[in-house]
Amino acid sequence: MISILFIDDEPQVLELMQEALSSSEVEVLAASDPIVGIEIAAKKRPQTVFLDLMMPKMGGMQVLQRLLAQDPGIEVILLSGAYSTEFAVEAIQNGASDYLTKPMPLEKLRARVARTLEMARERRRAAKAEEGLIEAYQFSGMIGRSPVMLELFSRVRRIAPHFRTVLVHGPTGSGKELVARSLHRDSPAAEKPFVVCNCAAITETLFESELFGYTKGAFTGAMQNKMGLAESANGGVLFLDEIGELSLSMQAKILRLLQNQEVQRVGSTAPIIVDVRVVAATNRDLRQMVGEGRFREDLFYRLSMVEIAAPSLRERPEDLRLLQQHFLDRFSKQFGKNLSGITRRAQKLLSSYPWPGNVRELEGMISNACMMASGPVLDVADFPAHLQELRLNRDDDFATLEQVANRHLQRVLARVNGSKVRAAEILGISRATLYAMLDRISKSGPNMSARPVAGALDSDLRGQPNAAVEN
Repeated sequence: MISILFIDDEPQVLELMQEALSSSEVEVLAASDPIVGIEIAAKKRPQTVFLDLMMPKMGGMQVLQRLLAQDPGIEVILLSGAYSTEFAVEAIQNGASDYLTKPMPLEKLRARVARTLEMARERRRAAKAEEGLIEAYQFSGMIGRSPVMLELFSRVRRIAPHFRTVLVHGPTGSGKELVARSLHRDSPAAEKPFVVCNCAAITETLFESELFGYTKGAFTGAMQNKMGLAESANGGVLFLDEIGELSLSMQAKILRLLQNQEVQRVGSTAPIIVDVRVVAATNRDLRQMVGEGRFREDLFYRLSMVEIAAPSLRERPEDLRLLQQHFLDRFSKQFGKNLSGITRRAQKLLSSYPWPGNVRELEGMISNACMMASGPVLDVADFPAHLQELRLNRDDDFATLEQVANRHLQRVLARVNGSKVRAAEILGISRATLYAMLDRISKSGPNMSARPVAGALDSDLRGQPNAAVEN
């Protein structure tokens, strides 16, 4: 059941709120003591908290910080007897969803609660729809609904039943091994082995014996015959990862395997016939390497009879949300946590990041965030420092000097819990100058720098409902 918490030091206000919402579809919780209210919020996990700004034991801003610290996905609406643009900006800067004046008309309160209910329903519907999308757009361990991924899935389906050699190329972390495994899974060799050979991880002196095996006594330490990776893959698929790292001499031996379907163990003169399908992968431009004499032309043409491109994450932005949810589900189960989503502001931050490490980087980042998360949702603070810095810096790229100064002032005020004396000390300005800046911000309304900051955060907090947690 959806629950709403009211924290106000005036008992008559709490009684009025409870009475007004007694017939609604929500559980109404109330606390006249802010400490008790924080404890109730920790236990009951309400969707929305209506919080009085001015209370004797603890100020509303302090309570706001405590509530958000224990549950970043909670929606906190601050209430005050007197509206102040300065406090409104500061409240939203500190994470509040809204700032309203008291007394709130009962019809307005009911409308606000109805909106909370509808948004919660929308999130649930979107979460179910997203679960269905992940299942619908999952193909052999890969997830995507972008045009480039749907084309990749179609190409794999057409190639898998017939291929002998395939070249998969794409940037690091784009999922080239997943493409290779999907080719194996849909091929006639699906019941046979899938063997991985990381060409970049094996030194050249050991590569031949690892790939083709060796006989007893072939070299010092060869105490018995050993089957190589290519022979182990007999009947199945051999995946040659990072083939662009091989020396020219080893490339010649790979070419022989592809042409004759035979291997020769180190120390033996007798070839062994194998039936191996080969998928090679690289993040390098092999055509350019051929032109520079660093990759054999005959091997390149042998491998590239069939090519598949694994796109970077930047080429498939439509898939980012699906991948986020997929990894969130996986790692929340793995770490034994009941994580329900990612806050809106964290999602916006993830969508603005360029992802140089592609899907592998996203997977690692979500894994680490799930491990670090202490609340029911992932928030900005759960992600690495370089991502959080991106959030702080992105709004200042095309701002005027006055806008940058005003934003910095608001950040400092947020860090010192609204203490203007402390903020003036940190900024190295007089309190008169600080008050003058705040006065300009409050008088400028929506056309100056204070409003864009609040507006940007506001859009983070209250965008269109979806499977993400609103915050």
